[in-house]
Amino acid sequence: MRRSLLATGLLASLTVALILPGSALADTFDAKDLPQSVGINSIWVMVAALLVMLMQVGFMFLEIGFSRGKNAGTVVAKILTNFSIASIMYWAVGFALAFGGATGKLVGTHGFFLRDFGDPAKAFPVMGLSDATIEAKFFFQFVFCAVSLAIVWGTTLERIKFGVYVIYAVVFSALIYPIASGWVFGGGWLQANIGMQDFAGSTAVHLIGATGALAAVLHLGPRRGKYAADGTPRAIPGHNMPLFGLAVLILWFGWFGFNPGSTLNALDGRFTEVVVVTNLAAAAGVLGAILTAHWKTKCIDIGMAGNGAIGALVAVTAPSGYVAPWAGVVIGFVAGVIVPLGVYAIDRRIDDPVGALTAHGLCGIWGTLSCGLFTLPSLAAFNAVGKPGLLYSGSFQQLGAQALGVVTVFAFVFAVSWTTFWAIKRTYGMRVSEDEEDAGLDISEHGMYGYPEQFIPAPELVGYGATPSIPTAVGAAVGAAPREVTA
Repeated sequence: MRRSLLATGLLASLTVALILPGSALADTFDAKDLPQSVGINSIWVMVAALLVMLMQVGFMFLEIGFSRGKNAGTVVAKILTNFSIASIMYWAVGFALAFGGATGKLVGTHGFFLRDFGDPAKAFPVMGLSDATIEAKFFFQFVFCAVSLAIVWGTTLERIKFGVYVIYAVVFSALIYPIASGWVFGGGWLQANIGMQDFAGSTAVHLIGATGALAAVLHLGPRRGKYAADGTPRAIPGHNMPLFGLAVLILWFGWFGFNPGSTLNALDGRFTEVVVVTNLAAAAGVLGAILTAHWKTKCIDIGMAGNGAIGALVAVTAPSGYVAPWAGVVIGFVAGVIVPLGVYAIDRRIDDPVGALTAHGLCGIWGTLSCGLFTLPSLAAFNAVGKPGLLYSGSFQQLGAQALGVVTVFAFVFAVSWTTFWAIKRTYGMRVSEDEEDAGLDISEHGMYGYPEQFIPAPELVGYGATPSIPTAVGAAVGAAPREVTA
């Protein structure tokens, strides 16, 4: 009887496996005699998507570099967990809410689980100008969601419970990000009815992530020891600035998928123009940040140089498909100036270890508004969204549309995120205990160290070579009395 049931179950599973691929194919198109452009454009979109996926490594290294050594390992688990949750939730509901249905929508209606959406040109009309497969377009948009989610956690390093990542990631990737981003570049009402321009996501990706980060840190509070009794901020240096430098270059590289990939098309050559605008902005951002930081501190700050590149890349993300190369230089340089000024100002009140609120928040706002200043008439017409910028039209219409979009998205994301974190704080809790924070999240949350040679006493390091002789915090988990942490 058991064998019969098993055989029946296997046969049913095989039947389902054979039927499902055919059904999925029917949802998209007849694969026979496809135009060559479908393959070419699909390859380009997938290559761009994989470059954006590589940015997860950049975010991981950046956060590890800016953390103290006792909190290095937890970042790895967080990145992997968040990416995995976003993968499933965006496939199940997120993509449909962001892109499915008619233009001008509040919430999408087609494409849940990437099934039963019929003609993709009608189901996802905002992406109809590209004939890349819907699966390629889905994956490209998914990695954007994962980037926005990664941005949220930069403000929370070194004191947040790991479970908070899991809970908020579900809400963010299933509801918050899809709805808000859909308004901006998914054919939603801000894009279709107001004419808001955001080519690749200064608001739709970066400001959304930074707004979630602001809501999180307001509930979470600063790290222990960050502020003196009189409120003066203290520096808590990251333990590995070379790793941070590697992160910046990986993110810079990944941005060549982020912005140029948003053309969703290789055959018209437009993506190469976007590459040039993007790179010029990043370069100008580094120089702007170095000059501004030196003016304020008389030092060439390593962190500001790197965040200058990131802030400029964030800023040029919205206008990259709308502006001339010279405007990219201006946009990037201004973002570079914003980075140190913003970091110094925010640090007086809010503990943001990586500068995410400035690089992704303030620079995201500046980049979105810059479309209202610099958008070329020809590119506004080519993209079929909005009007030329103030510099060309003499009108504030596009600048007003950009400002309305920024305010609307910020208000929605902040309200939902703040409420979500409030609920988490009241039920599960957001912050580890003081003892766990002192010992480090690696050992308190994961039971192991990212750098065992640095924290575990030499007699317990069986099989290891010589260990560095520096003060460490071991914690009760390894059977030693806690000592002052200097890493």
